[in-house]
Amino acid sequence: MDVSVAFPTALSTPEDIAVAEHLGYARAWIYDTPQQSPDVWMTLALAAERTEHIGLGPGVLVPTLRHPMVNAAATATLAALAPGRVAVAFGTGFTGRRAMGYRAIPWSYMDAYIRTYRALLRGEVVEWEGASMQMLHPDGHAPARPVDVPVLVGALGPKGDAVARELGDGLFVTLAQPEFMSAYSWVPYLAWGTVLDEDEEQDSEHAREAAGPGWALAYHGAYEFGGPDAARGLVGGDAWMDTVEKAPPGRRHLAVHVGHCVELNDADAAAWEAGGHTMVREATLTGTRSEIRDRLHELATRGVTEIVFQPCGPDTRGELERFLDAAR
Repeated sequence: MDVSVAFPTALSTPEDIAVAEHLGYARAWIYDTPQQSPDVWMTLALAAERTEHIGLGPGVLVPTLRHPMVNAAATATLAALAPGRVAVAFGTGFTGRRAMGYRAIPWSYMDAYIRTYRALLRGEVVEWEGASMQMLHPDGHAPARPVDVPVLVGALGPKGDAVARELGDGLFVTLAQPEFMSAYSWVPYLAWGTVLDEDEEQDSEHAREAAGPGWALAYHGAYEFGGPDAARGLVGGDAWMDTVEKAPPGRRHLAVHVGHCVELNDADAAAWEAGGHTMVREATLTGTRSEIRDRLHELATRGVTEIVFQPCGPDTRGELERFLDAAR
């Protein structure tokens, strides 16, 4: 199993990726969340200049945030800056859309978008929104077409599986582990958590800072996919939901997603204090070194070929070192 890293895109991310390369991580994926992050493509370009061999890619792009020509041109640019190191993953949008009050995009749109994007990179003339277009970049403006970059698709259900099988080079997975992932030869699995010392309690300050933001996704996901009752059904869920409901109905998505994958927001902190921290091992890849190794072995038997670890908390390098040591 390859060991890769993910970052919620920040101004420090290019240097963080350089650190990950130095430590030995295989690939760096960064998030396309413009409502809380710097531009994903600008950040990857800066990372390309600071690194030599680590793989680079957006994980995941949300199609409705950009015209397919924009993502194709940006992909070609990054491929020129980091030849042979680029992969691109697409998803229907969790925080990238829901934090702005939108729902996930339909799979029919994803299918059409990826077909158009890949055809543009091959140099073909495509039809999009009723118009014909083609990458017209002359020499020195982009690599010659075709630009061959692997494309992965983030999917959890049968519709996404069908799109990934036909149009993707792999399956990008997070939040759950679908049974069909064993059918793919390349399966990055995005996970959060931390390595605990042997005698460390799972509600320690270190665990709260390093595993808490990933643990909070259990509440974010329950609310977004199952509604308030699903969130209240979790340990500490009443405290979480009561805090979210202090916001006006039309702005509750802001209360849910603020701090997403970076820090605990007010609702997350309330749930943690109300006993939600007891779920941290269940909800994240958190445990002692031996427990982490056992979990990774289990993931490998289920079809994961690349673990993608997102560090959280104030000590990014320390978290990267601890996890890589456990994974190895």
